[in-house]
Amino acid sequence: MNGLDSVPAVNGLDSAPVLHLDPLIDDLGTRIIVCCGAGGVGKTTTAAALGVRAAERGRKVVVLTIDPARRLAQSMGIDSLDNIPRKVEGIKGSDGGELHAMMLDMKRTFDEIVEAHADAERARAILENPFYQSLSAGFAGTQEYMAMEKLGQLRARDEWDLIVVDTPPSRSALDFLDAPKRLGSFLDGKFIKLLMAPAKMGGRAGMKFLNVGMSMMTGTLGKLLGGQFLKDVQTFVAAMDTMFGGFRTRADATYKLLQAPGTAFLVVATPERDALREAAYFVERLAAEEMPLAGLVLNRVHGSGAARLSAERARAAAENLDEGRIVDQGGGKTGVRGSRATPPELSDTASAATVTAAARTSHDEADPTADDATHDIQQLTAGLLRLHAERMQVLAREQRMRDRFTALHPEVAVAEVAALPGDVHDLAGLRAIGDRLTAGRMPSA
Repeated sequence: MNGLDSVPAVNGLDSAPVLHLDPLIDDLGTRIIVCCGAGGVGKTTTAAALGVRAAERGRKVVVLTIDPARRLAQSMGIDSLDNIPRKVEGIKGSDGGELHAMMLDMKRTFDEIVEAHADAERARAILENPFYQSLSAGFAGTQEYMAMEKLGQLRARDEWDLIVVDTPPSRSALDFLDAPKRLGSFLDGKFIKLLMAPAKMGGRAGMKFLNVGMSMMTGTLGKLLGGQFLKDVQTFVAAMDTMFGGFRTRADATYKLLQAPGTAFLVVATPERDALREAAYFVERLAAEEMPLAGLVLNRVHGSGAARLSAERARAAAENLDEGRIVDQGGGKTGVRGSRATPPELSDTASAATVTAAARTSHDEADPTADDATHDIQQLTAGLLRLHAERMQVLAREQRMRDRFTALHPEVAVAEVAALPGDVHDLAGLRAIGDRLTAGRMPSA
């Protein structure tokens, strides 16, 4: 997706509608929230924070994560998560609010499907088949398919009134949206049906059919993969014969569930070019698939308590201090639109000069060796000013990226989440993230 780079940053984030998440999670009609986006943007933390907040506002919530790092379990005070929803203690919910959490076990979910849709003898034959074991453990698209299978199972149980899904860390929106269809098509496709034909025809007639119809292909596969592999596949196909149609049916049903009213997609990103480029692609793909998009969650947004002091003025002040000159205050007379009559830069830029001059006078009167102390204060102040200049450059870069996304998708509501100084590792941290999520927009300095 190259559109983000080609769009000028003209609209500004203030022109984007604000994403209000409390009304979304309070609405009993909202049954599924899907957090999607590129890897490493905070999807797991966002999903967990929304789950905690919704539970403490009275919802009965289950959070389904696909994050192998197990950070969700740690932050919720659970030793480990598995394929079974575990209740989270310490939730300060009202009106019966509860929170459960689970982590997708891809192979166990596949095993459960087999056990639910085959008799005991056939299920055992499938579960012990080497090809099935490889398929269920790492076939391309299996994780995404099983995530959607588990979502369908949770929704069918109707035990929770809100399901929050942390999607797999896909490289592209195509992986998340297409994998269920791809795996369903594979398991119910022409290739599988061809492999099923010998078992259906039986005995030598079946092998003759296979040899006539697929001699070149099976010969090539036999050389590449070995005859035992083909035998395992044929045995697997014969055992799975009655189940293939169910994969396609469930994949289609879950896909429709994602499109239905009551489902809301949240695209999660950070204010960086690659993450927002991926977010723009997700937004476009969700629209093309008629998936209900709630908005964009912009994580780890930086701010400053002295944003009125520009990077240029901070650097100039630092240089003046290094050279032993009073900081230039001439520009401090210029007001900022919407500010009070007192020049805003007076408390920002001039503070370095004021502190330094006061320190020099005080030390000169009290101690003839005060020059060294004054120099130290000047160096410290200059260092702080340079750090501020670097922070303002970060803010400016993030603002450009946000503005370009907004110019490309002005209809998408945005919620900003201020960057935290450290990692989230407990319920208190998740509550803090929830407060930032639902604030909607960081206040302007």
